[in-house]
Amino acid sequence: MSLFNDEQLTAEAKAKASYRLIGVTTKLSPREVADIEGLARKHGLQRGEFIRQLILDELARDAGDPPVSVELVEIIGLRLILTNLLKPLTTGQKITPEVFDGIIGEVKKHKRSLAIKTRTDLEKE
Repeated sequence: MSLFNDEQLTAEAKAKASYRLIGVTTKLSPREVADIEGLARKHGLQRGEFIRQLILDELARDAGDPPVSVELVEIIGLRLILTNLLKPLTTGQKITPEVFDGIIGEVKKHKRSLAIKTRTDLEKE
């Protein structure tokens, strides 16, 4: 008798694929570190998270996707959550834990691409 079914193992493997396990390092001069720390503070991020975002933005740009800010991605995510939860609640429908988890999962999948689309649409205006 197995303790885990195939779905559980697949879900766990997907989760592990998104873990941040590998460090990428470089050496900087004290002045460069001070500049990066100042810029990170200006953006309200810790130095490591700021550097990570710079790397991810550059990878997205290289892949042809325009970079979007973490803030915009999260705002779009919150907007999607509210949109998908408020209508059922205001019409008296019950939200089960499974439905809620499904909404959160879908938002995680789509918030970045919708943020890119939103940014592109705003730039056209």
